[in-house]
Amino acid sequence: MAVYTQVTAEEINEFITQYDVGEVVSFKGIAEGSENSNYFLQTTEASFILTLFEARVNPDDLPFYMGLMDHLNHKNIVCATPVRDREGSNLKTLCGRPAALITFLNGMAVNRPKPEHCRQLGGELARMHMAAADFDMSRENDLSVSGWEKLVADCEAEADRCAPGLRNVLNEELAFLKANWPVDLPKGIIHADLFPDNVFFLDGKLSGLIDYYFACNDFFAYDIAVCMNSWCFEADGSFNITKSTQLLKGYNEVRPLGQQELQALPLLCRGAALRFLLTRLYDWLNRVEGALVQVKDPTEYLTKLRFHQEVRNATAYGLDM
Repeated sequence: MAVYTQVTAEEINEFITQYDVGEVVSFKGIAEGSENSNYFLQTTEASFILTLFEARVNPDDLPFYMGLMDHLNHKNIVCATPVRDREGSNLKTLCGRPAALITFLNGMAVNRPKPEHCRQLGGELARMHMAAADFDMSRENDLSVSGWEKLVADCEAEADRCAPGLRNVLNEELAFLKANWPVDLPKGIIHADLFPDNVFFLDGKLSGLIDYYFACNDFFAYDIAVCMNSWCFEADGSFNITKSTQLLKGYNEVRPLGQQELQALPLLCRGAALRFLLTRLYDWLNRVEGALVQVKDPTEYLTKLRFHQEVRNATAYGLDM
């Protein structure tokens, strides 16, 4: 559950003296996201995002995240990148928390993605997967099946407070996914959280990716499933097959999906829906008074899960098998 750490002007100014980025002009908290404390920081030289990593982020994973962003940036994947201080470090401590100064990307997230946005996303996702192939660090996905088991155990006793019958839904879906989860699909480093608010566009063109703090090693097609869940449903819960078709076409133009990946897509979409249903439910059940971030509705992903449970093959997502 995200709880923003309040940072004073004096603390910000002292922190910035360790970098060659000019002097602080202004800073303000960003009331978005759900994991870390973020501040928009303007100096006399440039704009930055100052991130303080909160309790859910394992400090041992931070060198992986920082290294990955730096690696991708050097591979021409435009993404927010950590800034090094005068001693060459891209990780510091502020207010007792690990902290990093991150470059600011121009552009804006789109609240209502159009099919063309989805196509560009698909292509950039595939390029990112390929660009990370020679990155020399790895990180297990701790929010895959074993992580879902722990979240179900943590949430099931109170799950029906969120939606009647949700406890049974969670247990039945977890049992199904455990029994059927694939083991041999193409894999590598994935973003794992590429929601629309983590993708920027400028003048209609994709201008960069941010927030790599769930990145890990897992199936490439699972990353697509995360995006389909977050980009291809409308506000009323209906699935937009046109957006899905364009997302998949954009991906296939860069890295064609294999037959096994296509066959596994409905299952992977169910897994991705369960993953975000569970993390949202956990946050909903463990709301912290005073947190600046609004807790997201878990039932949005219950609706998506029910849709995917009825899908039998990838034709329902707009691709020929």
